[in-house]
Amino acid sequence: MDNQASLPPSAAPGSQMVNDAFDTSPQSLGRLHAEGPELVVAELVHTAARHLDYLHEQFTVTAQYAASTLTRAAAGKTTINSLGILQNSGTQIDILAARRADAVDRLKEAIIAYRQVTASEDATTRQTRRPRAAPPSAPAITQPARVTRGR
Repeated sequence: MDNQASLPPSAAPGSQMVNDAFDTSPQSLGRLHAEGPELVVAELVHTAARHLDYLHEQFTVTAQYAASTLTRAAAGKTTINSLGILQNSGTQIDILAARRADAVDRLKEAIIAYRQVTASEDATTRQTRRPRAAPPSAPAITQPARVTRGR
């Protein structure tokens, strides 16, 4: 059996993905940068994580409602509508699941972009902090020897 299936789902999978990737919360990621492209991409990661968390919450609420409806119907504790037990809930769940999967992909892309931007920032920082080698000394300029011509 898959180990992931036995674990309880995270209430905030977007925040968890960011925490797993960077060992910090999405909110804290932006505080690591004062300005520039790093800050912009950190805010993008934060927004993508919040969006995923929101969609996950909507998906969970809708799925739990449908599960409750099915449980009551199976137990004979509710009347079954002739139009169907779930009616629109099944379609809503499918749409939310697709949107959630898309949000996971968008967050993964934002995390990759953040890593690339901060990696180039780190490389630039290392290069500017690296002591520069002394420029090679210029060869001493000597005056050409004067040649006297005999007369």
